[in-house]
Amino acid sequence: MIALRRLLSLFNVLALLALLAAAYAYQVVQRPPEPPEPPRLELAERHGVKLKVYYSDAQVQSMRAVERTMQVIEENPTSLAQAALNAWAQGPGSSGSGVLAVVPKGTDAPRVYVRGGHYYVDLQPAYTKLSYGSSGERMLICTLTRTLLERGGQDVTFMVNGKMVDTLGHMDLREPFQRQDCLDS
Repeated sequence: MIALRRLLSLFNVLALLALLAAAYAYQVVQRPPEPPEPPRLELAERHGVKLKVYYSDAQVQSMRAVERTMQVIEENPTSLAQAALNAWAQGPGSSGSGVLAVVPKGTDAPRVYVRGGHYYVDLQPAYTKLSYGSSGERMLICTLTRTLLERGGQDVTFMVNGKMVDTLGHMDLREPFQRQDCLDS
């Protein structure tokens, strides 16, 4: 009886319980985790939005507006501006005789960021190597400016590769461009 009392002492009972809890915890952590439930993808529906996009005329003297329908998910200023620049980079397509794309086919569209009524256009370094001359560079900058400011906004600031630059070859880019800066093109 005394041996049984020693065996069932408070310390031994607590030690046995701690040992059993440790064994249970060890088994729990050794189980493979349950696979996560795959996310349910909800594809956003795209819808067409008509945008006015500016291109050059055949003589590179003035701008011509072409209405394009672009597919967007949301109609917020950033997605509409990016859709307009994507259309601009694709060129006028078969829509117009006497209307020329401003950049060579296959040129990536610049990225655009919107903050309030201000547009920030990030041109890739390839735009600095186009060798357009001052009138070609003006047409490039003005078609971008007019395309973006068609739906509102105050001005367009141009960057190259995410950095503010002074020029795009010949064209001064230190100040933002406004609608009136490109009216007589």
